[in-house]
Amino acid sequence: MNISERISQISDSPTLAMGAKAREMKQAGLDVISMSIGEPDFPTPAHVKQAVKDAVDADMSHYGAIPGIIGLRRAAAKYMSSFVEQSGAEDTFAAEDIIVSVGAKQALCNAIETIVGDGDEVILPTPCWGSYAEMVKLAGGVPVIVHTTYDNDFLLTPAALEAAITPRTRLLVICSPNNPTGSVYSAEDIRTLAEILLRRPNVAVLADEIYNQICYSGTCATWASQTALLDRLVVVNGVSKVFAMTGYRIGWLACKNKEFIRACTRMQGQQITCATMVAQYAAQQALEGDLTCVREMTEAFRRRRELIVRLAKDIPGWKVREPKGTFYLFPDVTALFGKYAPADSNYTKKHNSSLINSADELCEYLLLDSLVVCVSGSAFGEPSCMRLSYACSQQQITEGLQRIHAAILRLK
Repeated sequence: MNISERISQISDSPTLAMGAKAREMKQAGLDVISMSIGEPDFPTPAHVKQAVKDAVDADMSHYGAIPGIIGLRRAAAKYMSSFVEQSGAEDTFAAEDIIVSVGAKQALCNAIETIVGDGDEVILPTPCWGSYAEMVKLAGGVPVIVHTTYDNDFLLTPAALEAAITPRTRLLVICSPNNPTGSVYSAEDIRTLAEILLRRPNVAVLADEIYNQICYSGTCATWASQTALLDRLVVVNGVSKVFAMTGYRIGWLACKNKEFIRACTRMQGQQITCATMVAQYAAQQALEGDLTCVREMTEAFRRRRELIVRLAKDIPGWKVREPKGTFYLFPDVTALFGKYAPADSNYTKKHNSSLINSADELCEYLLLDSLVVCVSGSAFGEPSCMRLSYACSQQQITEGLQRIHAAILRLK
């Protein structure tokens, strides 16, 4: 059977692959600590689970509106508008500005497919989530990688954005709080980038704000505060991360451009008809219910951040920045390149070589010899670093970092 060239060019997800590897090793009876997947370990809030039961009992099992049930769209609009209002802006979102999708991942993909055509360029500041580039390729577009630096907290600078824009540029995709770095763009950062884009009317912005509630300095700045850009701005969010609802697969996009909403709805109608009705109702109850659970989870992530940063700073060869948001640590590990694993290590036995000269090799060494699963920064466009998720218990964080510390001390 023929496989299309476009699909053949798409890479597997490294984070999902590492998560699958962790599950395989656990099923084989190995004492694995997985710090690879961005999935909160908390149970879904009780009132959300009750909403699922209520929806089943109410026979919410039929087709719904393509852009989502009206209750969820209203709740999502109110939720998104709260961040706009906190920024001091007045142009808020309404239900007709919202399209509900099967997770924020589909919302991102749909936005890119709707905006990007063959040969169009999309600016991707790296490090960034690896799926962005693959989504751009699926749309026939060209990812334009703009490298950011550790010393600048991995933030896109106005000069770098200006230099990356060409007549073929159609979109900037930007994530804050950022996966994998934990960096957060301030309101001033966003304003200065927006000033450049205001002079480029053919360039739209896709803002991935799925982690915006997991922000340790208070409320994160939102791109929706830039009212002059609203006609070419798409903001994506969802319930997966902050409500511990990853498996429910409910996300959405918000956009004030009616032509875009019509086009994206038309495309989604040919893809899925609608997101799962029971999950939509559960997401609505999550947004409309008591948000104490969100605050409690964020505070737990804050405590875990303090723990993992303290332990990571003691590890030889690691450069560590304290993340300002998300639940990821992204240390620079280049000081360990050129080191050698012990001759009797599982890593050396597998490769018949003990040299570790990349983050990929370091992550494999830690997997084989410490049973700790991490993700190389190469999966996010930054091969000098590695990502550790601290969306796991403090006990697992402590044990995982102790194992890593011991393994690195064995390098020569």
